[in-house]
Amino acid sequence: MRLAITFASKNEVILPIHYNELLQGLIYHLLDKALAEKLHNEGFVYRKRKFKLFTFSRIFGKFKKEGNKFKISSPFKLFISSPYTEMLQSFTSNLLKKPEIRLDLNKVWIESIEVLATPEIKKEIFIRMLSPLTIYSTLYSPDGKKKTYYYNPGEKEFSMLIKENIVKKYKAFYEKIPPSEEFFIKPIKLENKNEKIVIYKDFVIKGWMGKFKLKGEPELLKLAYDAGLGAKNSQGFGMFEIIYK
Repeated sequence: MRLAITFASKNEVILPIHYNELLQGLIYHLLDKALAEKLHNEGFVYRKRKFKLFTFSRIFGKFKKEGNKFKISSPFKLFISSPYTEMLQSFTSNLLKKPEIRLDLNKVWIESIEVLATPEIKKEIFIRMLSPLTIYSTLYSPDGKKKTYYYNPGEKEFSMLIKENIVKKYKAFYEKIPPSEEFFIKPIKLENKNEKIVIYKDFVIKGWMGKFKLKGEPELLKLAYDAGLGAKNSQGFGMFEIIYK
């Protein structure tokens, strides 16, 4: 299930360039308390991995960058997606009860909420990222210190780790194995400008925008559409739209 939410305001909305944490906080704030706590603290579990299984896009609208801030003209749009329908129903219900919403220091209101129809998903689809796609490994130096290594789409581990991630999500959410574990992702055109750096809670996260080809089990592709591709989806990573060549 996917929502398109259009926000409006009397004035330009001023947000920090790295606004993912603000949007994630807004989403949790607008969920019923018990559901928000369950999702945040427990999520959906497969072995030792916990998945929140929701994702959101970057903000879409007219931007002006000034220093370390964005000035965003009204109206602007945000997409939120999850296979967990109860979560989005709770979010929508509470959102509609709010005549006004605080987004950082800004006052905004809802102009519209649209439930988007899920496009047909076959064994091969072409996608465009709506928020950066990231996948990583935690490595250890000889002295035992942790280091996070973010893969780029040109490395073979990129597709392999994203496949492992979506299979685990499927098992966590549906509590069964998928019909097939076939999955492959390939960039259509890899450009340096598509690499994005996001700072979230003082951590630097590297991700990729751009277009990709996905091929594999349709049920895995459908879950990726709803829950997000790759890692850190609930922090605003891995949302995509399906495009047609």
